[in-house]
Amino acid sequence: MKYFHLKTLVAAAAIAASGAALADITIGVVAPLTGPASGLGIPAGNEVKLWPKEIAGEKLNVILLDDASDPTNGVKLAKKFTTQDNVDVLMGSVATPVAAAMAQVADESRTPQIAWSPVATPAGKDHWLFRLPQSNAVMGHAVIGHMKKLGITSVGFLGYSDAYGETWLNDFKPQAEAAGIKFGPVERFARADTSVTGQALKLVAANPQAILVVASGSGAAMPEVALVERGYKGTSYQTHAAATSDLMRVGGKAVEGTYVVSGPAVLAEQLPDAHPSKAEAIKFVQQYEKAYGPGSRNQFAGHAYDSMIVLEKAVPIALKKARPGTPEFRAALRDAFEQMGRTIVAHGVLDWTAQDHWGYTPDTGVMMKVVDGKFKVQ
Repeated sequence: MKYFHLKTLVAAAAIAASGAALADITIGVVAPLTGPASGLGIPAGNEVKLWPKEIAGEKLNVILLDDASDPTNGVKLAKKFTTQDNVDVLMGSVATPVAAAMAQVADESRTPQIAWSPVATPAGKDHWLFRLPQSNAVMGHAVIGHMKKLGITSVGFLGYSDAYGETWLNDFKPQAEAAGIKFGPVERFARADTSVTGQALKLVAANPQAILVVASGSGAAMPEVALVERGYKGTSYQTHAAATSDLMRVGGKAVEGTYVVSGPAVLAEQLPDAHPSKAEAIKFVQQYEKAYGPGSRNQFAGHAYDSMIVLEKAVPIALKKARPGTPEFRAALRDAFEQMGRTIVAHGVLDWTAQDHWGYTPDTGVMMKVVDGKFKVQ
């Protein structure tokens, strides 16, 4: 387990000597800086390093820890944050299984969590959980719309066998069938798998017009390469977890022509001027790529950027009720997320309510295509 402290923690003696230190807002960030999901976690962690030093006059104390793409580690770190570091808010992880495991800690400790992956929970179990990624149902709506536009009538599924894959399956299948698109076969694989030869052969034999690949980061390229190598000639789709340059870097020519659904931040310059998120998305891209180079943006760095937009709006509301570092502030911050209203972020227009901790409308997803090794808006 690796520890990444973005700011030196104030020593106990200094805290005792300074009342101002007691007002610091402490954020505990969990992200996969190593392991299979690190291609998503490293860009998010890089954006964290660009966060402001204070919000509403209160200093930010940010602790970024590596979950190593492991749900067990994610739980340990979340418990450390809530029991030892007294964090005011949990953030992460970009890996859905890790974020889902953290959600139970958030609920038990009554600490608000902002997830950077589309975590599905049983009804009533997301009281302390808020998501910045678009739901799979919202993104599936964009994919189905694009398939109908192309006249696709059958789609196969090749996805992770974990929470991310299963929630996509559960959200996407009913939409496809309602649209008159024949669904299946369904094939699954584990994140750590290095081959999907058997699954690819079954899908190629069935020969659906399109195949939806549900994977993330650099790992999203492997199953699509396998399909192409086994002779698949149909249309390939990828989810927003693959909205990263790693797809092209690893997949090369095999992913040319692939359609990928994404939040608007990935395609900031290509958005129409009337798009509500264009200005904020361009701010994100300019800030991030000034620090890390052209083409370095990705979906998950955008979620980390949007986290600050949310906090900058919610913290002043919470401060009217309580001071940071207290259970009362954590509860007030949770309530503020529900009360802050329509909020334009780089990835869309967010409106969390007591009934909806997802917040995006069905038209949020943007379809893009891999053309000459780059994403192009469709």
